[in-house]
Amino acid sequence: MHIAVILPRWVGDLVMSTPLLRALHGHFAGRARITGVMKPMFAELLEGTPWLDDLVFYDRRGRDPAKRFRAVAARLRADRPDVALIVPNSLSTAALAFMAGARRRVGFARHWRRLLLTDALAPARDGFRIRPVSTAEHAMDLAERIGVPRQPLAVELATTAADEALADAVLARLFPDRDPAGPLVVFNDNGAFGPAKSWGADKFAGLGRLVAERVPEARVLVHCGPGDRDDARAIERRAASPAVRSLADEARLPFGLAKAVIRRAAAVVTTDSGPRHIAAAFHRPTIVLHGSMDPRLSRSEEPRLVELNLNLPCSPCGRRTCPLGHHDCMRLLAVDDVGRSLLTILEETPRCCSS
Repeated sequence: MHIAVILPRWVGDLVMSTPLLRALHGHFAGRARITGVMKPMFAELLEGTPWLDDLVFYDRRGRDPAKRFRAVAARLRADRPDVALIVPNSLSTAALAFMAGARRRVGFARHWRRLLLTDALAPARDGFRIRPVSTAEHAMDLAERIGVPRQPLAVELATTAADEALADAVLARLFPDRDPAGPLVVFNDNGAFGPAKSWGADKFAGLGRLVAERVPEARVLVHCGPGDRDDARAIERRAASPAVRSLADEARLPFGLAKAVIRRAAAVVTTDSGPRHIAAAFHRPTIVLHGSMDPRLSRSEEPRLVELNLNLPCSPCGRRTCPLGHHDCMRLLAVDDVGRSLLTILEETPRCCSS
């Protein structure tokens, strides 16, 4: 039996799909070959996990023709899947499974794609409105449809020895005069979705100064991706403390480095973006700052999670930029309020989290 899993194109959604992959791997246990269809960069994110037998790289908007729609559909059709589980709710991913010739195509009946599916699941509703459901939950619905018993929604990732060695070197270089046994706090203010999720450099810089003052042995690391280097530099510069450093000037920013530094964090403070889910995968205590997005869309099983939001009348709006122009859902979230939650976590967390 050949099962193709078409995976999401966002980091957070990909991580929230790991309970599905783990459930498939455990249930079929050698009785099925499982192929992951994903963006090329995500191979590194999943490196070290045992769930996929094959990878097919798909990037509909990428420059490489071999990874675009027609070529990937042809490759999948040459090794025709018995089942395609379509995690994203886009029309294009349902069309990919259809063009690949998958005998059974399982997905949610949304965005005009019902006719492309053999198993069209109805979205959960509250009355006439579609109920917000996380990727972790609806991915497990797909697995259940093909007979896989429902499993816990705890997300999971792994690091490699190379990831850990890189993190050792980076942290030693950034904090040469600080005790490596002191608590590592990771900040993250980036997200590919849009600026509506951002808390802002001034707020994070203020939180960094608060940590440096109240927990003198702490190291505060500002995480960033390749496209967020300037924002991370701004936080470090405005914090103006040797305890607050960023990854902005690292030559390489692979997922392996992000996983390894987040894995050893005593606490993570982040907007609702990919690193929040990486922290959940390593069971790190995490404070998530919510603004424009509905928190229900990004929940998995995270026992060490604090969610902060203001519950304004205009939120959650789900928009990439604030349609009212004031960004109050994040702007009015105070540094002192976040700081109180963070200091409580640091008081309760062992000082060294590198094991």
